[in-house]
Amino acid sequence: MFYDAISNDHGFAVDPFKAIVVPRPVGWISTVSAEGVNNLAPYSFFNAFADAPNYVAFGSGGRKDSLSNIEATGVFAINLATYDLREAMNASSANVPPHVDEFQLAGLTPVPCRLISCMRVGESPAVLECRHFQTVDLPDDEGRVQDYLVIGRVVGVHIDDRYIVDGRVQTGAMKPIARLGYAEYATVENVWRMRRPD
Repeated sequence: MFYDAISNDHGFAVDPFKAIVVPRPVGWISTVSAEGVNNLAPYSFFNAFADAPNYVAFGSGGRKDSLSNIEATGVFAINLATYDLREAMNASSANVPPHVDEFQLAGLTPVPCRLISCMRVGESPAVLECRHFQTVDLPDDEGRVQDYLVIGRVVGVHIDDRYIVDGRVQTGAMKPIARLGYAEYATVENVWRMRRPD
């Protein structure tokens, strides 16, 4: 089949786009409001985009609390979502008012970051501390902006020592989860190598 992605005339009950761009890492983003309220929320439009220096970005559908907090404070942390933390990650996705602390809601331990002024998930095996670089408006065909690309520069990295062996991070052992389409997820456990030809 083929469908026009502008008119989105695929004919399915649910848009298949997210089932095609897979797997997507979960950007489990912790922030703090200007008033000092912790916030934690998962975003499935997330990835890394540069390695020297490190830049990450996530897409926000609407001006959610995470985006408002980042623009107010200039910082955020990306906590690795894993299979063991899947229920807490899902709990933190609840649509709650800005005064609700999702760390408490999900039963997670807030731990201060080292270089930025927000909390990180103490149970997460890896965390990226980020400074806000830029927010890019993503307009629709009529010029309305309801989606945003939030870019951050990584300034600090936490890695649980249990997952470092011979100077390498054991990604599969952490069992990170990724978002697929619909309500489907995947767990990274089957790790294999392939060398580039050059």
